[in-house]
Amino acid sequence: MKPRDRLRIAMQKSGRLTEPALELLKRCGLTFRQSRDKLFCFGEGEPVDLLLVRDDDIPGLIAQGVCELGIVGRNVLDEFRLTAGRESEPLAELRPLGFGRCRLSIAVPQEFDYSGPAQLAARRIATSYPGLLGAWLREHGVEAGVVTLAGSVEIAPKLGTADAICDLVQSGGTLVANQLREVDVLLESEAVLAGPQNMPADERGDLIALLLKRLDGVIQVRESRLLLLQTPRAALDAVTRLLPGGPQPTLLPVAGQPDQLMLQALCAGEVSWRQLEEIKKAGAREMFVLPVEKMLA
Repeated sequence: MKPRDRLRIAMQKSGRLTEPALELLKRCGLTFRQSRDKLFCFGEGEPVDLLLVRDDDIPGLIAQGVCELGIVGRNVLDEFRLTAGRESEPLAELRPLGFGRCRLSIAVPQEFDYSGPAQLAARRIATSYPGLLGAWLREHGVEAGVVTLAGSVEIAPKLGTADAICDLVQSGGTLVANQLREVDVLLESEAVLAGPQNMPADERGDLIALLLKRLDGVIQVRESRLLLLQTPRAALDAVTRLLPGGPQPTLLPVAGQPDQLMLQALCAGEVSWRQLEEIKKAGAREMFVLPVEKMLA
């Protein structure tokens, strides 16, 4: 079969990762035209297309070579890597994407006296992630029954089909509604860019390298701010010590004021009012904090 000259990315058709993923790709300069069946998006500016599918199907599609990349939860990717057969193409987490954060946790009924993993020995644990749960139980030397469910895991203790659960947790509201409490975290998850360990040795490999560079730029500046200010030369050391973390600032002379400098600093994260007030006390003035739209290193 002739290799494709267009890159395919699989992503969730609908769900909590869909809109943030589309926004991220848009900020990377990718635009798409959706097909009538809303299952395929044709890339208009770059030769990059989208497949809109169920999130659980994404790792398998990458492994089968149907697409080269996927935007999927780390929990889904790691579960696939633990349960896929040896004949499957090995997958890698290429980049964490910083949205869709949640955690895979053990939760028990409120009245359950839990003091550690050993308390789960000989118990039944309901989960949609038997691979991840099994690995965690082996790591802690615990022998327990794993009850695999496709959904509605949180009601298993009420139904009497399990003594505890292993499920994704965001706010914890669903656990409280079902009289459960979170007691152990197996995995901190978020959306990630997944792909094969061995990249295509053709145009698609070049497209992946280009996309990764753009992603790095977008992710790096997502929470960054550009701080502009004026400072007397005499106060420069004091002002510089108070700057939020980031690369070394750029200094420029101020026309007609030889004792003044214009300072430009890329700050990794928000710049608070308290930080600005401390920098002003050190001698700075005319301070501006600006969002950063794009950055290419």
